[in-house]
Amino acid sequence: MHNFEKLLFWQKSIQLAKKVYLVCVDLPKDEKFGLISQIKRSVVSIPSNIAEGAGRNNDREFYHFLGIANASSFELQTQLILTRELELLSVEKVDSLISQLNEIQRMIYTFKSNLKK
Repeated sequence: MHNFEKLLFWQKSIQLAKKVYLVCVDLPKDEKFGLISQIKRSVVSIPSNIAEGAGRNNDREFYHFLGIANASSFELQTQLILTRELELLSVEKVDSLISQLNEIQRMIYTFKSNLKK
């Protein structure tokens, strides 16, 4: 088992989730059960799957859950791009979130690579 709270990419994904939740307030209310709900599920899925994988019995299972977390990060990235393209959020807000997300994606990829060795 790994202590997920000590993993920097888990910590950063928690910070990102907080920022995304705060940004969702700026989205139109008619997206509450559509895009907003989907964005929140995706961003919460990232640290949740990291934590679940860390609590599994072996590194092979952890590797699998890191893959799920990473997939959720790309789902979130797509949704954020859509909010930018629809001009629901400013380019600056979206690009800042995506930049943080890309850092987390790189960290997960690197950790997965080291875990597989």
